[in-house]
Amino acid sequence: MAQEGYWGVTPRIKSVAFPARGKFQVNLEDGRVIIMPVSAFPSLKKVPVKERNSWYLMGGGVSWDSCPEVIHIEQILGNYQNYSHEKQS
Repeated sequence: MAQEGYWGVTPRIKSVAFPARGKFQVNLEDGRVIIMPVSAFPSLKKVPVKERNSWYLMGGGVSWDSCPEVIHIEQILGNYQNYSHEKQS
């Protein structure tokens, strides 16, 4: 019997957007769309609004020139054990 859902799918970021004030949207390659508050990512909150559309993919995450860190897919999905971009020791 086939499993339903996204089991076995490796989540990858396709694009990001800011659809409304205070909202951060991540579009995944598999078609999922995740919308969360910008406030969930303090480093993103510091990126000037006019620079937020100048994002780039880095490893398993997304960043901006004025952002001191990469926001990884694990942080977005909230499940580090299932979506780790690095091997667990």
